[in-house]
Amino acid sequence: MPIRKGLWIASFAAALSLAGATSYKVVARYPVPGDGGFDYVTLDSAARRVYLSHGTQVDVVDADSGKVVGTIADTPGVHGAAIASEFKHGFTSNGREDKVSMFDPATLHVIKKIDVGKGPDGIYYNAATKRVFTNNHGSHDITAIDAKTGEVVGTVKVEGDGEEAVTGADGLIYVNSENTNEVVVFDPKSLDVKKRFPIGVAKTPTGLAYDAKTNRLFIGCRNEPKMVVMDAATGKVINSYPIGAGVDYAAFDPQAKLVFFSCGDGTLTIYHAKSADEYEDAGAVKTQPSAKTMAFDSKTKKIFLSAAEYVETPATDPSKRPQRTVKPGSFVVLVVGK
Repeated sequence: MPIRKGLWIASFAAALSLAGATSYKVVARYPVPGDGGFDYVTLDSAARRVYLSHGTQVDVVDADSGKVVGTIADTPGVHGAAIASEFKHGFTSNGREDKVSMFDPATLHVIKKIDVGKGPDGIYYNAATKRVFTNNHGSHDITAIDAKTGEVVGTVKVEGDGEEAVTGADGLIYVNSENTNEVVVFDPKSLDVKKRFPIGVAKTPTGLAYDAKTNRLFIGCRNEPKMVVMDAATGKVINSYPIGAGVDYAAFDPQAKLVFFSCGDGTLTIYHAKSADEYEDAGAVKTQPSAKTMAFDSKTKKIFLSAAEYVETPATDPSKRPQRTVKPGSFVVLVVGK
């Protein structure tokens, strides 16, 4: 009898956990002025600020109220932002000018601009080395910047177009190489590439999340929409699962053991990790078409996604694609929570 009771309690607890995952829904919408293009969403959870790439500027929004608190201007073709709170510095990747803007998060004023590789895209801060890294799609490398001084300290020769990156329990940085269909592992201190893990079962990896406890990578691939689960130590592919189309970002909640993928088709795919090698669909959340990037708030467990509506204008040449522009006044931050 005690054994059966124990099994029942375990099963009931698992059911409650999964039910909690499926209760995610859009709980708020924060309208943001402006009609420019958009890409990454960055959250400073401690300061309660959301940084939104938005054409030639970064809009900064209060995470709890949705109020626009300011703008970082003159960031042509901006893709993302990174925050180094200990130095009171922030950084933006300005793709069209091959530069990074270093700014003051308190005033949002630009301190200086830094020359990096060609076409900087994803940008992220590594606390252990106190460095900021930019994934440069034009030069197929990664630039390392001293977060305190804003000086370039070197280049990682990844020979690929880096997308999302995570830091492993081993201190190494794992980054998806979108065009070579692999995970590239490099040392953020020496800047040497240590490993290359071919994904094999899917192509065009963008979103990447990590479970430090099980040492598993969760790779979101676009070509054939899949979550690929990989052993971070060996590069062995454990399994793959279907996700929404147009994935661009991923996140992991270690407490709830949930993996999230934001997909441009208007879905937030969620999987529950039953163990290191077993995963179950926890139910997708309907968001909005174009909501392909996100930021997960470990404090509130909420997810912030940027989105907009598009207007298509037929091309004068029938052989060419229609021109897509953002519908004026449609840019918004979607907040997904329970």
